[in-house]
Amino acid sequence: MWYIYILKCSDGSLYTGITNNLNKRVLTHNKGKGAKYTKTRLPVVLMASFEAEDRSKASKEEYRIKQLSRKEKLKLIK
Repeated sequence: MWYIYILKCSDGSLYTGITNNLNKRVLTHNKGKGAKYTKTRLPVVLMASFEAEDRSKASKEEYRIKQLSRKEKLKLIK
């Protein structure tokens, strides 16, 4: 199982990514080893996650979400 996740960074920005181990990935982000973007915006908080059947579908959904405006992402989170 793969997951698409949205994090809220300490500066209020949103970060979207994919993983096959959600808890481990969020911990990795908060240790400053997750992604260059989140490294300087710690701590991060998991705002939403969505399941995907495989990596390919997760990547496609991640791309779709990344194309959304901030307002649209916040609607998706709620």
